[in-house]
Formats: sequence, structure tokens, C-alpha cells
Amino acid sequence: MSAASELKPLVKSLNSASSEEETLKILNTLKDFAKITEAVLRESKAGLAVGKLRSNASKPVSELAKEIVRKWKHEVEREKAAGGGSKGAAKPPAAKKAVSSSAAATPSTPVTPSGSGGTKFNDTRSAKSDGIKVEYTGDKTRDKCAELIYDALVFDSGAPSELILNRAKDVEKTVLNDHGGTTAAYKAKIRSLFVNLKDKNNPGLRESVISGDLPVSRFCKMSSQDMASEERKRADELIAQQNLFNTLGAGEQEAETDAFQCGRCKQRKCRYRQAQTRSADEPMTTFVTCTVCNNRWKFS
Repeated sequence: MSAASELKPLVKSLNSASSEEETLKILNTLKDFAKITEAVLRESKAGLAVGKLRSNASKPVSELAKEIVRKWKHEVEREKAAGGGSKGAAKPPAAKKAVSSSAAATPSTPVTPSGSGGTKFNDTRSAKSDGIKVEYTGDKTRDKCAELIYDALVFDSGAPSELILNRAKDVEKTVLNDHGGTTAAYKAKIRSLFVNLKDKNNPGLRESVISGDLPVSRFCKMSSQDMASEERKRADELIAQQNLFNTLGAGEQEAETDAFQCGRCKQRKCRYRQAQTRSADEPMTTFVTCTVCNNRWKFS
């Protein structure tokens, strides 16, 4: 059985794990897996599965996923440095020479993709380094926007360049259709998607788009808040809660009293305030809050 075949059941189990304990157990198994090469990661899709967990809400899961990704990157780089490469991904010498000469002739322009070049497992990939020339529409604005999305998606990814290029094209086409052409809104949306995809702290978003777990049609309609990492969402939620607390603290002060009995816990530890909620000739409304169980009621 090949190394990729051994990994595939683990990847499937990882994707369907229903608890933190189960996820950690599978990740530890993957961490100790000895036969890691670039070709194995691509064929088994283990890199995508583990990469998505780097932004998991559980800190133990996200930290272990990051550790595994760093370990795998090191092993792939060591494999390349040794000159062995991954057998399934190696390019014929002629193809390598063709790409190198084209890049030297036009250093500022990405060259046409060849073979599986560009499937590096590192965080320095781009259309230029992958030898990708995005020219599929004949419109420079659209081609450049698709290239931007490619650069954002490919950042720190180990996925094949062909897959990422197709995803980038799909994103560009969807945004174009949603905005009726290369309008100002189209360009603004492309910039928003690029910035959020390129966020170093949000690898899960990139991996979800590349793997197809997050459909392009849905992704292109997401706001910056929707695309934020779990860490960013938690931070924003804490800020919102603090702002709400500050707002409530700045409101009308309530007096403490034992004149009222809570109907829920029967205690007499309460706070109350009064407000004129009806016409001036009507009695004021009294709002009471139990400080023991937080039960609230009002009466006039």
C-alpha cells in the first residue's frame, strides 16, 4: 500500500471528526506519519485537511495543526534540497529549462504553466513563482484580478497550481457576474476578497475555497466580517460585549432596595429605576431587577 493510500482514510476521518478529542487523536497520528513527500500530500489531500484546522476555534487543535504543517513543510523542503523531489511531481528537464528561459526573458511577466510546476509547499508562492500566466479573458483588468486572487489563494498552500488557477478564475467570473462588469464595485470586491484571503492568520479560509468546502458562489457574497478568522470573530465579539457593557454602565443609575420580592427566587435583593413611559398624567413605570437571579419585571 502506498503512503498516500495509508493517509487517505486518516484524512477522511479527520474531516468527519465530531469532537476535539477525536480530532487531536487523528492529528497526533498524522504527526507521527513517516512517509511524507510533496506528492503524498497532494494525492492524499492531507495538507488541505490539516491546513484548515490552523484556524480552528479550539486552541489545542489549531496549535497542533500548525505544528504538523511546519513539520511537513520542513520535510518537503529537505526532500527538495536532497535533489530527490517527489517522483510524481518531477518535471522533465526540458520543461524546466523552457520555464526558466521564459522567466529570464520576461522577468516582470508570469510565464505559461508547465506540468505540475508551482506545487511548492511553502509560504512564498505566487503566480510568478509558479510560472502561471493568467491570460484567459483578453481583458487586462479581469486577468489581473484573477491573478490577484491566485496569489492570495496560493499563499502557503501545497495544492496543485492548476486547481488553484481554476478556483481563481471561478472567483473572478462570479464577481464579474454579480456586479455586471468591471465596475468600481467589482474592483472593490476583488480587493476585499484578496485582502481577506491573504491574511496570514486566516489559513482556513484559503483552504476551504481551494478544497471546495466553501463554494465559490457563496464565498464571493461574503462580507469581511463573514470571512474573518475564528480568532478575529472571537475578538470582535469580546469588543462588542465590552461596548455593550460600557453603554449599559453609562445609562441611568438604579437604586438598590429590599422593598420588592423577586417572584422567581423569592429574594429581596433588587435594583430599580423609574421612568415616565406614558403621558404625564399617568404614574411612572418602575423597572426592577433581582440582583440574585437577574429576573426582571416592571409595574406602574
